[in-house]
Amino acid sequence: MELKTKYQYTYFIYPYIVDEKKYDKYLLKLLNNKNCKLHTFEKVKDSDLYQYFLPKIRDYLFWSIEYGKEKVEKLNTIEKNMQAVILAGYPCVIFDYNLKKDIQGKVGKKDGIFFNITKMQLICFNTGICFLNIKTTLEGENTLADVCNFNYRFRDIKSSLYNFNGHENIQIQTDMFENRQDLTDLIKSLTGNNKKAIQLNLDIDRFLVYSYACIGQEEWNLDKEQEMLKKEFLKFATVKPNDYAMDYEKNYKQVKITENSKYELYGLTKTSTVLLTSDINTGNYTKLPHDYERQLLFSYIFELYQKIYMKKINQDFKKTKNMALVQKEFIKFTQSVWIEEITNDDFGTILCNYWENIMKNSILYAEIKNKFDTLYKNANIEKTQKINKRIVFILIILVILNIISIFKIF
Repeated sequence: MELKTKYQYTYFIYPYIVDEKKYDKYLLKLLNNKNCKLHTFEKVKDSDLYQYFLPKIRDYLFWSIEYGKEKVEKLNTIEKNMQAVILAGYPCVIFDYNLKKDIQGKVGKKDGIFFNITKMQLICFNTGICFLNIKTTLEGENTLADVCNFNYRFRDIKSSLYNFNGHENIQIQTDMFENRQDLTDLIKSLTGNNKKAIQLNLDIDRFLVYSYACIGQEEWNLDKEQEMLKKEFLKFATVKPNDYAMDYEKNYKQVKITENSKYELYGLTKTSTVLLTSDINTGNYTKLPHDYERQLLFSYIFELYQKIYMKKINQDFKKTKNMALVQKEFIKFTQSVWIEEITNDDFGTILCNYWENIMKNSILYAEIKNKFDTLYKNANIEKTQKINKRIVFILIILVILNIISIFKIF
C-alpha cells in the first residue's frame, strides 16, 4: 500500500562562507541585486517568532522585530553603500530572492515527478557564515516514496558528479531557467565560489535536507502497515531513494527519532531533519507545517550556525599568529551565542539538544576551550619564568653591588 501525501515540502539548505572583512561589500552586492529584497520582521505579524524565541536570540536573529515600520522605511531611503555598512553591524540579515513566479521542474523524462521552487532566502551572519534556503513542493498527487526520490535527487544538483551518480535528469521548466545548470549558476552567483567553506571541511556539493510530509490517517493507523511505515520513514529521514533496500533494525541507529505526539514523528541525522505526520488532526497539516518552517527551521539554522562558527574559530586558532584576536572572538561567541538558551518551548528545547548532540557541538566547544586553557596556562608559565629570571638577575646585581661596597669599605 502506498503512503499518499496530503501535503509536503522540502527546504534544501546550502551553507556558504563569505570573507568577513568584505562582508559589507557582500551585503551591498545583494542590495544592488534587483531580485534581492531585505526581509524585515514585525512584532505583530511575526508574533509566532517573537513569542517562541528568548529575547537575546530573538535580537540576534531578527533585529528588525523591535525596529518599527518608520525606522525600516527610513533605512530603505539611505544610500545603499551606507545601508550595507549599517546592516553589517547587525548579527543576522535576511534577504528574500524574488522568483517572480514559482519555478516549475520535473525529475525524469516521462512519468517524472513535477515540482515547484516556491521560495529562496539568504540568511547572512556578520561572521561571514551564510545559508541559502530553497523551498520546494511536489505537484499533484504524490506518495512518500515520491518525496524520498525527489529529495534524494535534488539535494545533489550542485554536485560536479551529478551526471555520473545515476540520477535521472532534473529539468527546469520555466522562462527563468532552461536547465539544471542555470539554477546552479544562480546559486553560485549568490554564494560565490565558497572556497572558505571547503577550508572548513564543509560539503559544498550537497544540500542539507529539511523536509515535512503529511500522510493519511488510514495509512498511519493500519497495524499491518506499521513495518512499511517505519521503513518508508527511515528512507525519508536518511534521504534514500524509494528502491533502497532498507533494513529497519540495521539502519534505525543512524537516525535520532523522537515524537511530539502519537502522530508527529521526527527524524534527525547529520545532514537531514524530517517530520512525518498524519492528517488525523487538522493542525497537523495547517499550523504544524507553518511552525516547522518558522520556529523550528530558524532553530535548526542557529544550531548549524554555531557548529560552523566554532569550526571557523578552530581554523583561525590553527592559522593565525594573533592569538589575542582569536581568543576575543571565542569569548564573544561564548557570551553572545553559546551560553544563551534559544527558547522556553519544551519540545523545541528537546530538538535543539538533539541537533547539538548530532552535530557534536558540545565536543567541538570543549576542544576549542581546552586549547585556549592550555594556551593561557602556558602563557602564564612563560610569564612567571620571565619574572623569575628578572628577580634572579636583580638579586645577582644586588649581591655584586654589596660585594663592591664591602671592598670599598676595606
